Amino acid sequence: MKRDNRHELIRDHRPENIAQRLNEAPKPRRLSDLVLGAIDGCVTTFAIVSGAFGAGFPSLVVLVMGIANLLADGFSMGVSNYEAVSTERHFADSARRTEEQHIELVPDGEREEIRQIFAAKGFSGKSLEIIVDTVTADKNLWVETMLQEEYGLAQIPPNPLASAWWTFCAFVVVGLIPLLPFLFPVADLPSQFFISAVLAGFVFFCIGLLKGWVNNRSLLASGLRTFILGGGAASLAYATGYLLRNLSGV
Repeated sequence: MKRDNRHELIRDHRPENIAQRLNEAPKPRRLSDLVLGAIDGCVTTFAIVSGAFGAGFPSLVVLVMGIANLLADGFSMGVSNYEAVSTERHFADSARRTEEQHIELVPDGEREEIRQIFAAKGFSGKSLEIIVDTVTADKNLWVETMLQEEYGLAQIPPNPLASAWWTFCAFVVVGLIPLLPFLFPVADLPSQFFISAVLAGFVFFCIGLLKGWVNNRSLLASGLRTFILGGGAASLAYATGYLLRNLSGV
């Protein structure tokens, strides 16, 4: 297996393959949007189910509360992610305008910033000056370098609408899973809740597996971590509903 991986890496790092890979336009990754929506959708929906069941509400009430939360909170999550990504893009645009203005007004100072940035990376002497001259000879490269090195901004600004859409879709699709037993009431309420809990736990674990696979981490550890976090939130909701039910004497 390791030998196959090594041969594959050697093939991928041939000059022609490297050139092809670098010439391709990098694509924005949607994993964070999907994971954000999926985890929050499953956690909040199953938290509604747990709290309502703990409070002793009937099956229909659990279903109505779950669907209402699914749509309202999913929309809210999408809007929130849209605003967050829009803010990030506005900051990037503002930083770009600032750097362009600084290059026009104080080019020597901006050249010195480039010099110190690459000096901190270990370059010095003639090599450092060649890098400074090369970067500052192209205004676009100069600005992009400053944005990445000084502000830590990504090369590909995320799309607010796309981020909001994928967050909302993941929220609704995954958040619907704990409600399935209540959409098709073929058992009593405790059995419905048990099936919902099993489905939610399975979803939490699968989301963790996906994160571990994409990030090249331990699949089991990542799956268990997400399962424990999601289960903890649901347990808190159930305990709250059960406690309030007993305090109110219902």
